[in-house]
Amino acid sequence: MRGTPQVLAAGPAALDPPRPSWQRHLRGSEFAWAIAFVVPYAAVFAAFVVYPVAYGLWMASDPSLYRDLMANPLYARTVINTVLYVGLAVNVKMFLALLLSGFFMRRRWWIKALLPVYILPWALPAIPAFVSFHWMLIGEEGLVNSVLSALFGIQGPLWFNDRRLALGSNVVAYIWKWLPFWTLTFFAARTAIPQEIYEAAEVDGASGCRRFAHVIFPLLGNLYLACTLLSTLWTIGDFTTVDLVSGGAPAYSTDVLATLGFHYAFEAAQPSLGVAAVMSALPVLIPIALILMRTLRTREVQL
Repeated sequence: MRGTPQVLAAGPAALDPPRPSWQRHLRGSEFAWAIAFVVPYAAVFAAFVVYPVAYGLWMASDPSLYRDLMANPLYARTVINTVLYVGLAVNVKMFLALLLSGFFMRRRWWIKALLPVYILPWALPAIPAFVSFHWMLIGEEGLVNSVLSALFGIQGPLWFNDRRLALGSNVVAYIWKWLPFWTLTFFAARTAIPQEIYEAAEVDGASGCRRFAHVIFPLLGNLYLACTLLSTLWTIGDFTTVDLVSGGAPAYSTDVLATLGFHYAFEAAQPSLGVAAVMSALPVLIPIALILMRTLRTREVQL
């Protein structure tokens, strides 16, 4: 009862419930300016993210679309292509990036000079890079076949007339383009490892392979997992590489889900079926996204 007169003496403000911290820091005109800055971004996000996704889900909500996809042998082959393309491209790329990051950690001057040249494929715009890759492999006039003929007298294959060669070309082009990015990511992580750890491993007699297996990889394991999951999400939706390198040749036999959806939507004039083909990857994308978020939340992706 002693506190009641003090509360009444403090006036109506003492009776108000505590406000959230963001409201305590934003008063009057500051709160109005905050809303003014947030609203344009929210409108853009709603217009270009929420609405297209919601509209796509609505277009692909008819179960008959998925029955038509399952009945088409081309769809089953495209799913296999997508699994092979993503599995090979992501895992080979990430493993090579981890190894090459160690190579660029060496302190020789020519290795440091080689690093800017190495990142050029990543720095190049994707479209002209993949178009150039396509023309290097096309026909007898392509650069690769011309080099094989001039140096070794070998007649090169028709790369885009064979499904395995065309699919392999897509994988190689993708790795060539994005390998430098992930190499720099792991290179930056390696530089954060204290030098004392390397010195302690050398004192214990750990060789290069043992140091990598027992020191470096355990320290970078969480980062490697998170980067692999993120790269998998990006690669499943990759359209540019397959469309510009092989174009789905021969006869759409190297299409992935992204390019198959494009062919259905624009070439076959079946936009709903094209959206359904792309949306059929959601049962894989959603669990990977959840695992990635759980990994980032429950594990420290740092050294």
